[in-house]
Amino acid sequence: MSKKPGRRLLGQNRMLWLLDALERDPGRDQLIDALGARVRALPLGRVRNVLHGKWLGHPVHPMTIHLPIGSWMSAAVLDLKPGRSRQADLLVALGLAGSVPTAVTGLTDWAELRREQQRVGLVHAMANTAAVGLYGASLVLRLTGRGTAGRALGYLGLTAVGVGGLLGGHLAYRQAAGVNHAEEVPHVVRDGWHRVGGVDDFPVGEPVRCLVDDVPVLVVRETGGEVHALAERCSHLAGPLSEGTVADGCVRCPWHGSVFRLSDGWNVEGPATAPQPAFDTRVTDGHVEVRLPQHDVPETPYGSEAFAETSADGHRPPRR
Repeated sequence: MSKKPGRRLLGQNRMLWLLDALERDPGRDQLIDALGARVRALPLGRVRNVLHGKWLGHPVHPMTIHLPIGSWMSAAVLDLKPGRSRQADLLVALGLAGSVPTAVTGLTDWAELRREQQRVGLVHAMANTAAVGLYGASLVLRLTGRGTAGRALGYLGLTAVGVGGLLGGHLAYRQAAGVNHAEEVPHVVRDGWHRVGGVDDFPVGEPVRCLVDDVPVLVVRETGGEVHALAERCSHLAGPLSEGTVADGCVRCPWHGSVFRLSDGWNVEGPATAPQPAFDTRVTDGHVEVRLPQHDVPETPYGSEAFAETSADGHRPPRR
């Protein structure tokens, strides 16, 4: 039986119900469309890849949040002492300065998310914006001698940061924003060669989707006859690369424009921050076969021979 909108599931707590309702609420979609379009239209060039974290291998945004949160948490502890604390004032100011790169990297990532993720992300940003406003006012009050009011606003700001953090955790761990959506591929495909079709099944220069152990695989045959194979679901948000475009030895995801090199899966252009798992390929008796790269296979007793063996119930030894 499907769940009716606005009704809690049995055993579902109110917080999860509110978060699920936030994901489904289309009330802010026009604002999301307008803001997202503006962010994507910014002439950032290669800086956009830097903000996404392509150079780092994962999003930069989670790293940048530590400075403002750590500074404001420390200021809150110092504010427990009576009297004015110049150290607390400095920490509040430091947190405000650190909120700038946090906001910039977060907004850049947010513009490339799914609609449900963007709905939660917008409220996440609103909570953090409120926190910045409260801490900004707190700093002004502190510097003008109204320390008690400044501390009160600081604690309100910390509460807003907590709400923003809760929503950020929901984005990352419930909605899988920013994670590598192709990470499991080398762990679920069996070792050894897998036949995916005849050579003629792969038109030159055209992306073709195949299945290997129920895992979607992208196969592209180039003009010279060389065949490349990558995990078909984009590492950014699992977009279908087989529906993308192939040019200059790369494939572009049709959803958010991430570009991957066909020869090795390297993410040439973001928003993807992780490369695509690539497969070895060969042509045998007119058929294309693919396999996981051998350098990914552990040594025995959990090596390729052990992995190739499956028990009667379909289980096999875990990768170590």
